[in-house]
This record gives sequence, C-alpha cells and structure tokens, in this order.
Amino acid sequence: MQVMVRENNVDQALRVLKKKLQREGVFREMKLRRAYEKPSERRVREKAEAVRRARKLARKQAQREGLLPTPPKRSARPGKPRAAESAATARVG
Repeated sequence: MQVMVRENNVDQALRVLKKKLQREGVFREMKLRRAYEKPSERRVREKAEAVRRARKLARKQAQREGLLPTPPKRSARPGKPRAAESAATARVG
C-alpha cells in the first residue's frame, strides 16, 4: 500500500494511510490475531458476522423498496465546518 506525501504534509498522509488500512480491515485482523481464537469461537464469530451482514442487506433492500423509511442524511462532521463553508462565511462577515 502506498500513500503520497504532498507538500511535506505528513499528518494528512498518515490520516489517508489509516483510512486505507481501516477499509482493508488490517486493524480488525491485527486485533483478532492478538490472541489465540479457538476454532469453536471462530465459527461462532463468523456465523454472527454473516447474520449481521444478511440483516444489513435485508434492511437496505427494504429501504430501497420503500418498506422502511430511509434514515436522515448526516453531515460529514457536525462539529467542524468545511473549508469552503468557513471561507465563504469569512468573506461575508
């Protein structure tokens, strides 16, 4: 995996790398491998994950078909305004 560092902005590159690792499931894999997991525990965990995925898929399908209401859209970061928004308000104010 490779992340480009632009304008010596290592913090931004680190955030991008962490996000990529999170998406790939590397952190979850590391947590699982931290301690031995018995085969019976592994089967139970995998079965629970499969049930969770199936329920999520069914919920999304029901929302698409109009059987369930769709959840309201959340803003990206409620506490922090985006750069474009803060720049626009700075010019106006």
